Amino acid sequence: MNIIIAGDGEMGSHLATLLSGENHDITIINPNKAFLEEMYSHADILTMEGSATHISDLQNAGIHKADLFISVMHIEDLNIVACILAKNLGAKRCIARVSNIENLQPENKKLFRSLGIDNLVSPEHIASIEVIKLIKQTAADEIFDFSEGKLSLFSIKLDTRALVINKSLKEISQEQGDMGFRAVAIHRKGQTIIPNGETRFLLGDLAYIITKPEGIEQIMIMGGRSKIEMKNIMIVGGGRIGSNIAKSLEKDINVKLVEIDKDRCYDLSDQLKNTLIINGDSRDLSLLEDENIASMDAFISVTRDSETNILTCLLVKKYGVKKTIALIDNIDFIDVAQNIGVDTIINKKHIAASYIENYTLDADVEAIKCLSGVDADVLELIAHKGSYITKHRIDKLNFPTDAIIGGLVRDHKAFIVSGTTHIQEGDKVVVFTQPSSIHKVSKLFN
Repeated sequence: MNIIIAGDGEMGSHLATLLSGENHDITIINPNKAFLEEMYSHADILTMEGSATHISDLQNAGIHKADLFISVMHIEDLNIVACILAKNLGAKRCIARVSNIENLQPENKKLFRSLGIDNLVSPEHIASIEVIKLIKQTAADEIFDFSEGKLSLFSIKLDTRALVINKSLKEISQEQGDMGFRAVAIHRKGQTIIPNGETRFLLGDLAYIITKPEGIEQIMIMGGRSKIEMKNIMIVGGGRIGSNIAKSLEKDINVKLVEIDKDRCYDLSDQLKNTLIINGDSRDLSLLEDENIASMDAFISVTRDSETNILTCLLVKKYGVKKTIALIDNIDFIDVAQNIGVDTIINKKHIAASYIENYTLDADVEAIKCLSGVDADVLELIAHKGSYITKHRIDKLNFPTDAIIGGLVRDHKAFIVSGTTHIQEGDKVVVFTQPSSIHKVSKLFN
């Protein structure tokens, strides 16, 4: 595909680098010459110094030939204007990053489509939804649903409580019998492993599992986890993510929200009816102790500063907080944060990439999830009539070695696959794949 990206920060550069590795023709527009020089030296892309809201600059970038135009600048209004111009100048599809959740209302999305903006992506909105799911499903460190929850991707960090340490998948299967889940990946010391029957789980592994709803309890037992009843949570950061989380949870859970900006606290007190708003610095241990941090079941730090989010999550661990969630925008910090004890990482770049990458694939993709801290994606693909994936049972397919099929949904019923499973036309199939094979996998379903 011919893709043009308007981006003025890490999200634009992350998308450009990601998509350029998938054999697309990428052009990035940015007014910052130093930024463009850095991008040019690290990725196989074209760069153009200019503004995506200037008609002449879009025309010089070849907007009339663009299959996809993506605007992910920090300022929402600029993204909207850039997409409207791009669509009217010939771009086939336009995606705009927005922050105002009001824009995502169905009637407003319809208005934007009439103006030429095909899709809106709000990383902040998606991030808040992911956090809310994690608070409601406390056993997982990361969770993503497919086919309305008929299949789910779980990730669990294996500590000394786990019953599967030093056991192979084959041994576990022999002990447990028919299981309602399948391990599809292990992240170990910075590397992602696609497991086979002889692969053993080790202490500290981050295990990724495709499961049916009835397999969740068994996963919890084998992972040494127990469900945490969420009664009290503390949120740090009163921006869009923090306020959205509080608004969704305050009716059922006791919520405290810490915000350093006094004026923002006044605004939050008008928006949130059952949340206790605290004006203060979350790095102040005396403040946390005064607010009885030891009684918190979960601690969610979603400020704009990744270092603050990591530090505060580590600080509250010593008070016995059971679950910590940190927003980390700097991708280089993710692996470190996971290794030093932060339970769950939320990254807006991966969130945006998951949404946008869907529109660059050849296959019919129902859902896609880019994983935080792991160089891999999980996709839900529809098997088309006559596609290669339907011609043989799974163990007879020439399937990429750095990808694995976890489960499928057929006639609204979920199945965990085995080597003898034969995929049929219309099946919705969940595949875990490393980036090197994402396009190979998608072509198998066409």
